Amino acid sequence: MNTQEKQFNGFKMSGFLMLLIQLLLIVVAVWNVLTQSEEMAIMLCAIDFVVLIFLSIGYFIIEPNEVRVMLFFGKYKGTMKSNGFFWANPFYLKKKLIIRARNLDVEPIKVNDKTGNPIMIGLVLVWKIKDTYKVMFDIDNKTMSSASSVSIGGDLNQRMNTYQNFVAIQSDAALRNIAGKYAYDNNDNNEELTLRSGGEEINDKLEVELNTRLDIAGIEIVEARINYLAYAPEIAAVMLRRQQASAIIAAREKIVEGAVSMVEMALDKLEKEKVVKLDEDKKASMVSNLLVVLCADEQATPIVNTSANN
Repeated sequence: MNTQEKQFNGFKMSGFLMLLIQLLLIVVAVWNVLTQSEEMAIMLCAIDFVVLIFLSIGYFIIEPNEVRVMLFFGKYKGTMKSNGFFWANPFYLKKKLIIRARNLDVEPIKVNDKTGNPIMIGLVLVWKIKDTYKVMFDIDNKTMSSASSVSIGGDLNQRMNTYQNFVAIQSDAALRNIAGKYAYDNNDNNEELTLRSGGEEINDKLEVELNTRLDIAGIEIVEARINYLAYAPEIAAVMLRRQQASAIIAAREKIVEGAVSMVEMALDKLEKEKVVKLDEDKKASMVSNLLVVLCADEQATPIVNTSANN
């Protein structure tokens, strides 16, 4: 994947070290009050106070699976991924991003499959941010003005919700595209891949489709799975009867195939062991009777012929 993300190499230091420096500045301020004249002490303390306030702006914390995108007057300076308590130039704008994996459950949508049948299909996926530059600058993540009352946490939540919405829209488009390439079920008994029988292969194709669409946003799909698949309500009853008919036909084919095999075996055994000699007419009659008995849904009832020849 083509990326413009880079590691932040600007000056930074431990936040605890800067706290020690600030403590020393406070000590210096107290010393100035005790040793300098009143006017000089006031001036030095004012300067010391301004420096302390300025330095305090540079603190930030990076937790596991969080990063900070560093901007210097609008210019991207890199992404900082090290965890801990740090201090950096207060003029750096430190945009927080969460790179933890997130779930998205796409509600079932109605689409037409390859054969034109309306179906309901839904998916669940796991996604995460992979390229912080793309996700921050290549898609629209516009937030409210800094003059508003939105806090930093609210700004982050709004930004992450924007990414979630982007993934949801692209997932809907990818799902429609995949569903339109394959039939819901294989009613012609051939080897063509279908949504119902495709299983992992269909899920893999869906994952590839999603990653292709989301590459521009620097987002990676970790896993994608179809979690709902059914015919649309308006044709569900008809398709159910069609499936039942197909199952009945397949079962009948097996029954007939087995019956023919058994009749053939019976005729061969009778002829081989010379139990009875049958002409062609009697063979045809026997075949007919055996097929009726073997293929019938109900149990056959034997009829004993008791008539005598005069």
